[in-house]
Amino acid sequence: MASPASTQTVRPLDTLRCGAPRPDPSGPPQLAGLVADRLRLLGAREDPAGQPDPAGPVTLTGAGFEPVRASVTWGGPGSGLVDEATVQAATGVMAVHGRRDGSPRGLAADYAATATAVLAVQGLLAGLVGQARGAAVSRVTTGADRAGLLAVSQYLAAAGADEGEAAELAPGGPPFTAAEGTLFELETLDPGAWAAFWRALDAPADAMRAGWRPFQFRYATACAPFPPALHTATRAHPLARIRQAAGLAGAEVCVLHTLAERLAEADGAAPWSLRPLEAGSLPAAGAAPAPATPRPTPARPLAGLTVLEAGRRIQAPLAAHLLGLLGAEIVRIEPPGGDPLRGMPPACSGVSARWLALNRGKKAVEIDIKSGADRRRLRDMAAQADVFLHNWAPGRAAELRLDAEDLARANPALVYAYTSGWADRLGGAPMGTDFMVQARTGVGEAVRPEGEPPAPSLMTLLDVLGGLHGAEAVLAGLLLRERTGRGVRVDSSLLGAADTLTAPALARAARGEDPRRPAGFRRPLPTADGWIAPADASAAGAAAAGRALAALPTAEALARLEGLGLAATAVTTDLSDLHHDPRFAGSISRDAHGAPAVPDPWSLV
Repeated sequence: MASPASTQTVRPLDTLRCGAPRPDPSGPPQLAGLVADRLRLLGAREDPAGQPDPAGPVTLTGAGFEPVRASVTWGGPGSGLVDEATVQAATGVMAVHGRRDGSPRGLAADYAATATAVLAVQGLLAGLVGQARGAAVSRVTTGADRAGLLAVSQYLAAAGADEGEAAELAPGGPPFTAAEGTLFELETLDPGAWAAFWRALDAPADAMRAGWRPFQFRYATACAPFPPALHTATRAHPLARIRQAAGLAGAEVCVLHTLAERLAEADGAAPWSLRPLEAGSLPAAGAAPAPATPRPTPARPLAGLTVLEAGRRIQAPLAAHLLGLLGAEIVRIEPPGGDPLRGMPPACSGVSARWLALNRGKKAVEIDIKSGADRRRLRDMAAQADVFLHNWAPGRAAELRLDAEDLARANPALVYAYTSGWADRLGGAPMGTDFMVQARTGVGEAVRPEGEPPAPSLMTLLDVLGGLHGAEAVLAGLLLRERTGRGVRVDSSLLGAADTLTAPALARAARGEDPRRPAGFRRPLPTADGWIAPADASAAGAAAAGRALAALPTAEALARLEGLGLAATAVTTDLSDLHHDPRFAGSISRDAHGAPAVPDPWSLV
């Protein structure tokens, strides 16, 4: 009989040392430093020898492993991508984030750099797992340009589909405002609850009906052009009445929290946890891995491993997608009739382009988890798998007797991964969806500079970053399993992703500084035929020349800034242009369905 998983979080890199370039304390965060910080969270100790070259790689060394080095860059040589601002501009992040406002906008948080650091750690962990399985991985390369393209991959896929969007791409969206001026997010997946909420607030019936579709598709389009009457309706009622209406309707409301409020309650926990599973008789630590077909290679260190993924929407499917890119066989557990999101428009060759961005290349098995026979079938499949990954609602796995302890009885060496919204770290938390977590954790304030009202981005920032965290946690669990021979439960969450993204802002708040960036931060400048984004270090000089630049074509405006010694790049406003963008030469391809596919985020050699 299995006993509960240990409550102690373990760190799989506690026998390794990390050497990283020494950052300039007076300068902006460096990619290598962010990678080193994450490795230390996983237990790596600082190598006293360090890495004196500030442009050098991050190196992991330790007993039983050959050194693995990770090189991280902003972009390719000659691309003009030199920092967070230029990467956001070129990869389409500014365009997608700016849809709500009607023009490109930069995220005031360092989203591309954060994602790059997670990807680099994934590559290092995969390299160590590969070494343990007989594949000699010694170097990992990744770039912030690849991270930015991955972040917009669903939007890029939709832009290259055979048909148009199912909902209008036009400015507008939450948050809503109560009579007191309080900003809040609304969430429901049920059209009946949506209608009941607005009826309770006396909103016009035609506005209520017209608003559902943009609300429903805002995750896909990154905008939600609601009828103005809906915003008028909420402004006519105090927050208490709005909460009451939501409660009676079955919807949820979350007031936008400030970064100061998040700092006051933050528990300092790591963005994931790893706990050994105590079940059965396990292989001895260090035992040779069983022969696998196909065999792992440096480029595909997870080849021969099987991941069962019971994922919905973005977070878990993206985590599994990344594991598949590293060579694992991914088997999706879908409901009878298949995943309904396969039909979500727009489509490529009859399949949802967005669905393909996260699920291409996966196998699928239909399982009715409400059926006892199908649950037994799923347990039998888990007995032969290496990883079971899901993002079901809290408590659902235990209710189905498919929790870590249940599956460990059949497979003591299983890596059981749960990617959730809140990881049980916040009492009374609302529904764990991207925009609700953004609202509750101060992300809405962190992504907007001073002087702009806080507003969660309608780009699915946390779903994507949460998926990256989920893959990182699974790789850490696989490495721990290789070291100990024991199964592992790994937990990651959107809350952990939010805390990672807002960490610099929270650190500023802890020092008594303004946690938000100054007014106008990362604001693209218009040209006669488009937009340009100066690098952060060149922003002040570019802004001074802004009026003159507005009359020039983009190419001439960039040349003018270059002549002044200022770095800038053109802002991608149409994602379909990325196919022919010389800054990403040859990097965007199309899959078997004709859907755009971004390049793998790392190379391993």
